[in-house]
Amino acid sequence: MSDAMDEPQRGALNLVRLIGVLLVVASILELGLYWAKCSIPKHHVPMSPVTVSLDLIPAILGFVVLFKARALAEWLADILDL
Repeated sequence: MSDAMDEPQRGALNLVRLIGVLLVVASILELGLYWAKCSIPKHHVPMSPVTVSLDLIPAILGFVVLFKARALAEWLADILDL
């Protein structure tokens, strides 16, 4: 594996990283909205651990995508013949 990447491979790497970050941000936003919904003073309900766990799944996938970004970008470049 060489350190120098071609332009299309670098673009694929940026795309994969962007997808990973968006998954993490979307998960954080979803958790924030759920927390706000549960904290309404008139309809206060406790937060459900199951719902929080399900909302964290995209964040976990996002971190996996970020950790494996180079391998996923190379795989994507190979599939698209870049």
